[in-house]
Amino acid sequence: MDSTFDRSRLRDADLLREDLFIDGVWTPGSSGERTDVLDPATGTVIARMAAATEADVLRAVDTAAAAAPAWARMTAPDRSRVMRRWYELIVASADDLAAILTAEQGKPFAEARGEILYGAGFVEWYAEECKRTYGDVIPSNVAGRRLLTVRQPVGVSASITPWNFPSAMILRKAGPALAAGCPMIIKPAEETPLSATALAELGARAGIPAGVLSVVAGTPAMIGEILTSHPTVRALSFTGSTEVGKLLMAQSARTVKKVALELGGNAPLIVFDDADLDAAVTGAMASKFRNAGQTCVCANRIIVQSGIHDAFVERLQTAVEALTVGNGFEEKSEQGPLISQAAVEKVERHIEDAVAGGATVRAGGARHPLGQTFFEPTLLTGVRPDMLIAREETFGPVAPVIAFDTEDEAVAIANDTPFGLAGYFFSTDLARMWRVGEALEFGVVGVNTGLISYEGAPFGGVKESGLGREGSRHGIDEFTELKYLCVDGLAG
Repeated sequence: MDSTFDRSRLRDADLLREDLFIDGVWTPGSSGERTDVLDPATGTVIARMAAATEADVLRAVDTAAAAAPAWARMTAPDRSRVMRRWYELIVASADDLAAILTAEQGKPFAEARGEILYGAGFVEWYAEECKRTYGDVIPSNVAGRRLLTVRQPVGVSASITPWNFPSAMILRKAGPALAAGCPMIIKPAEETPLSATALAELGARAGIPAGVLSVVAGTPAMIGEILTSHPTVRALSFTGSTEVGKLLMAQSARTVKKVALELGGNAPLIVFDDADLDAAVTGAMASKFRNAGQTCVCANRIIVQSGIHDAFVERLQTAVEALTVGNGFEEKSEQGPLISQAAVEKVERHIEDAVAGGATVRAGGARHPLGQTFFEPTLLTGVRPDMLIAREETFGPVAPVIAFDTEDEAVAIANDTPFGLAGYFFSTDLARMWRVGEALEFGVVGVNTGLISYEGAPFGGVKESGLGREGSRHGIDEFTELKYLCVDGLAG
C-alpha cells in the first residue's frame, strides 16, 4: 500500500524518512520488510517504515561500539558544539517536526510543536552540561597519596521510547547520553517511528558522527531482547509500562546493565478546600487533558475536599464541555484522537465499571461523533478509590472525581497505589504545602500547578514507577560511571 503523508505540509520533505538509520546511512534493512504507520485521526497509512532484522540490530550495536571511543575522547566543548548545532536545527525545523508528529500520533499541532521545543531544551541543556561532568579531589588518608574521582561514559547505550511523546522522550534520553560521550541506539514505538528518523536526519546534518546515533524500528520483543542481552550495550533507558519495564529490567540483569526506567503512573490531583478554585481547574485541565489524557503524569484521580467539591465540579464541567475535539491539523482542535481502538476500549471499560459502581457521568462518556479513535472529554463524579478507574492508569480523556473530608484521608487515598511517578495538589496554606508535599509518595509533585516538566529539573518515579532520573544535572549520571583513582608514590 502506498503511503499518503501530505508532503506539502513540510518545508523540508527530506525529514520524512521511512528507513532505518545505522552507521550514518539510511537503509531499508536486510529483509526489505516494512510496516504501516497509521494516522490515528483518519486510519489511513501515512508511511511504510522499514522493519529491522536481528542482523540490523546487531550491526547497529557493532557500529555504535566502533564509534564509541572517538566520541568519548572528543573534548567536552567539541561535543557541546555538535549538540548545539543539533538543537538549533531542531528548533529551526519545529513546524516540520510537529507536522510529522501530529500525523503519526494525533495530538493537536500546537501541542506537538510545544513537544518539539520542550524536547529540544534537553539537547540544549546537555550541550552545556557535558562541560560540567565534574569529579572530586578527596582529602588523602596517607601521606604521598592523592585520591580523586572522575566520571567516564558508560559506553554504548540504548533507548526504547513510547508513542505518546515520540520526540521529547527520545531527546530526553539522547541528550544526556551523547553529552556523556555515549553512542545511543534508539528503538522508537511502532506507532510513531517517523519522529525518531526525522531527529536522526537532523542529527546527521549537525555533525553527529556515524554510529553515534542510530534508529532501529521493528518488532519490540526481538529488538528489546538483543539490546538487553548484548554485553556491549552497557545502559538502557526505557519509558513505557511497568509490565514491560520489569521484563526489560530482568533481561538486563543478565549482563548487569545500568537501567533507567520511567514507568506507569496513577497520578492523584488533590484539591483542598483552601485552594484557589480557578487555579485548580486550570491545573486539572492542563494535567488531565493534555495529549487526550495519554500521559504517564496526567491526573488519573482528582481528589476533592467535600467543602468545595460541588463548586469545583461545576467549574470543571464547564471547562471540560468547552474542549474542542478534532483532527490535530485543525487550528481550533484542543484534543486529538486516542492512539488506537484498544486505547478507546480501555477508556470505555473504565467508565462502564465506574458507572456500574454508582459513579455519574457529568460530561462526555462516549465515543465522539467524529469516529475513528476520537473520544469525548469526560467527567465522572461519585468515584470511589476501589473502582477500576482509580486503580489502573486510564490513559484517556476521563477525569474521575473522588470526594474526601480530611487531609490525612486525601494523602492516604493518593498514596494507595503501587505507582509513584507524579502527584499534584492545590492549596493556599503554606504549612500544608510542605506537609503534604513531603507526605506524597511520588517522585515529582506539582503544588498549585498541573505542568511540572522542565529540562533543568529531575524527573522520575518511585515505587513501581521506575528508577533513575531524567533532566537536570542528575540525568547525565545514568550514562556515566564514577571511577575512583588512588595515586600513591607522590611523597617528595
